[in-house]
Amino acid sequence: MMTDVSTGACSADSIVRIRGLEKTYVTSSEKLTILKGLEMDVPRGSKCVIVGQSGSGKSTLLNIIGGLDFATAGSVDVDGKIVSSMTEDELTSYRQKFLGLVFQFHYLLKDFTALENIFLPAYMAGVPKKEAMERARSLLCDVGLENRAKHLPSQLSGGERQRVAVARCLVNSPELILADEPTGNLDPSNAELIGELLFNLVDSHRKTLILVTHDMNLASQGNVRYFLKDGTISREER
Repeated sequence: MMTDVSTGACSADSIVRIRGLEKTYVTSSEKLTILKGLEMDVPRGSKCVIVGQSGSGKSTLLNIIGGLDFATAGSVDVDGKIVSSMTEDELTSYRQKFLGLVFQFHYLLKDFTALENIFLPAYMAGVPKKEAMERARSLLCDVGLENRAKHLPSQLSGGERQRVAVARCLVNSPELILADEPTGNLDPSNAELIGELLFNLVDSHRKTLILVTHDMNLASQGNVRYFLKDGTISREER
């Protein structure tokens, strides 16, 4: 059963609260509104999935939540703070420490090993070198790649590279993980593996996940599910 959330009340335990969110792009020839008055709540500790076809605005919505893009109207409240009101320094800290990001492409640094790719975000965030390395080694074990620690990205398979990317997103122990089509570049077997791995790690590390996808098999693993179509969003009651 689907329900319109445009008049839904804020849940007290929501880590993300979106109200009246709009996104319009204006060019010399047209004005295109791709998000129209979105209302959305993400419960803390949930595995929230946003489903929609390509071009429906899923990635744009995720980028706005992540402070990588900004809405034309409305507000995004994350853990009590309005993202659009953050200073540049606050946004940097928010993305570095509060968020974990996983994209369709792994974006691993090609001249660094698997272990170093996981280690670097923690070290750059000010974590002492020894602790950052311990975190990286532990996460590499969590994703089943302890024997690939010294391999460069070019020496890893596509599925292995994405597993390293999942480990990397957790190294700073973020409260909220944003995943944008994390299995989109993988074959069905690896896509299933990465999906299960990501959901299992979110559970074991007690994080909140917002994942966007057009893959209904992946979406079925979420416990909160929204559907984005024609710029509007609705929630499936489960």
